[in-house]
Parts: sequence; C-alpha cells; structure tokens
Amino acid sequence: MIVGVLGGGTMGSGIVQVAAQNGHQVVLVDLNEQILNKSKAKLAKIMARLVEKGSVTEEDAARIQSRITYSQDVHDFRECGIVIEAIIEDLGIKGKVFAQLEQIVPKGCVLASNTSSLSIASIAASLRDPSLAIGVHFFNPAPLMPLVEIIPAVQTSNATVTSTKALIDGWGKVTVTCKDTPGFIVNRVARPFYGEALRIYEEGIADFATIDWAMTSIGGFRMGPFTLMDYIGNDVNYVVTETVFAAFYYDPRYKPSLTQKRHSEAGYLGRKSGRGYFCYAEDAVNPSPVEDVQLGQEIVERILVMLINEAVDALFLNIGSKESIDLAMTKGVNYPKGLLTWADELGLEFVLNKLQSMFEEYGEDRYRPSPLLRRMVRDGKTFF
Repeated sequence: MIVGVLGGGTMGSGIVQVAAQNGHQVVLVDLNEQILNKSKAKLAKIMARLVEKGSVTEEDAARIQSRITYSQDVHDFRECGIVIEAIIEDLGIKGKVFAQLEQIVPKGCVLASNTSSLSIASIAASLRDPSLAIGVHFFNPAPLMPLVEIIPAVQTSNATVTSTKALIDGWGKVTVTCKDTPGFIVNRVARPFYGEALRIYEEGIADFATIDWAMTSIGGFRMGPFTLMDYIGNDVNYVVTETVFAAFYYDPRYKPSLTQKRHSEAGYLGRKSGRGYFCYAEDAVNPSPVEDVQLGQEIVERILVMLINEAVDALFLNIGSKESIDLAMTKGVNYPKGLLTWADELGLEFVLNKLQSMFEEYGEDRYRPSPLLRRMVRDGKTFF
C-alpha cells in the first residue's frame, strides 16, 4: 500500500519516517518547498544517526529514504490506499482539504486526520463518503512514541476502523480506540496536569520549580507540568486547553489559566522562544525548588486525584475502556502508572474524600467527583 501524508511539519515528517521504515512507499505533500526540503534533510540526519548507532545499515537507511516521494502537488496522492493529514488545527481548512482529497484518491482510500482534539465527525461530513474518514492521532515524536489513538467518527465504517487499526498495529504502534469527543483520551484526561498545577501556583501555594520538583521527585512523573508546558509551547498548550474548554460547553473542569494566557501573550512560549515559566538562555539561573516533602505530597495528591477523576469520568462516559485509558496515559504521555490502576492503589475512598473536600472548600464544579467514582466507593468496587 502507498501511504500519503499531507503536511511536512514535525508530525507529518515523523509519520512519513514510521511508514517508510515499515516498508511502505510514501508520498509526502506540502505546498511549501522549504518545508519539504527541511523534512528531507531532517530525515537524512536521523538516518545517519541511526547508522552511526548501528540501529540500521547504510543500505537500509538508503532504502528507507528512497521510498519517500516529496511533492507540492496533492494529485500525487492518486494511488494511495490511505492519506494521513497533519496540517494546521483548523476545522474549516481540514474540511476543505478532505473534500479536495476525495476527488483525487482512488475509491476506498482511507482519509485520516492526525488532529489532537478536533471533531472527526465534522471532518467526515465534508466527504461524499464519510465512512472512509477516521482519526489517527500520533504523539510527538511519532517514530519514538508508541501510542496512536484511533478515533472513528459516528459515520466511520467498521471496515475502515479494522483496516486502519491493522495498518498502524503493523507499524509496531500501540493503538487504543476511543470515542470522538474533544481531546479524545490523552488530551482530555491530561488537562488537570497543567490546569491544577497552574491553579496551585495562582493560589500562591508553591512556585513553578517547587511544583515541578514535587511531581517528578515525589509523584514519579518524567517531567513537571511547567517544564512540560515549556517543552510543548505555551501557545500550543493554551490553545488546546481553550479548544477543549469551548468544545465541552465551558465546563469549569477545563477552564484555561490566565497565567498561561499572559505568558503566551508575552511571548514566553517556552524552549522555542528561550523563555517560558523557566529561562533557557545559556547563562540562565532558575529558582531552586522548596524541597518540603509534606508540601510536595500535598501538591502531588491534589493534581493526581484530579487526573484520576478525569480518567474515571472518561470511563463513565465510554470514551474508552479502562484498559485503553490506562494504556493511553502510560504510552502516550509516559505517566508512571495508569490512572485507574493508581486509583486502586491509593484507595477509591481516599480519592473521593480528597475531591469532595476540595469541592466543598472551593464550591467549584471543577472539583466535582465523577458519579462513577461515587458508585464504586458505595459498592466497594475497584477498577482492576
């Protein structure tokens, strides 16, 4: 099967690499010649590094690169069996692009979107045959991150789901199928990792460095929330939060933070701008954390129970199975444990009491416990 990828940015280039390494002829299309050249040069550099490490031979590296066609013409998708779109997160633009692609690709070609949070149903609605549309959400960097969320729209056929999942599974990825709701599994469940950390800072409980120290040293997360937001980009992370917030009819659980908005407006975007919550200049001296174990434990518990509550609610609303939700968070964002497994270990009653206490203290809906959590505590059940 020939695989098409539309968009030569970071995600698109990563998907191209994965498909080519798995033996496919790949057509990468981007209207910007400079982006195409950059993508080609980046892949050559990656291949040279893999040869140097002994991961692939020079012959294999040359063979992988020879499978890729770089083009500025979408008509070069005319023989593809699947086209994966990885362009700007704009529903209107995606709809127009999908309608155009349908006129070019052969009958039965799957049209997939790598969107991280937009409605697959809306994208599918732009097609004459919406049964061929599906979401395939890779995580950055695509060649290294194992998880891919497979998101059928209400219009997507079972055949499209089966063939797409089989293809991505064949690439050695870990796939989870989830409901077409804002943020899918990972970007929905992960919102409190950022949102509650920002809230703790805004209340003056701890600074950025201390919150990050707590989440890594005590919580066991690979990155603290502020380091991670700086890595992602405050502009990107804020827009995803804003999108999820609006898509959920302004549910307070997903409310964006003014702190992050102001950092984004100031151009403090993180690593890519040289400054975010932390400074990344060569001679920068960032504040040291307050390594208070009791304070750190309180920070971890507050953020963790919010994450668990979000995971429980995703299960309650059938966004994914309990296995898929735990797998998504460990393989998609490298959480130290699946959140539902973690809930069992902490004790569901402990989680519920902590949430209930915050709900009563703040009187805000963002802290309301999931009905499923209440039921499971009442019935003395665990997730696993």
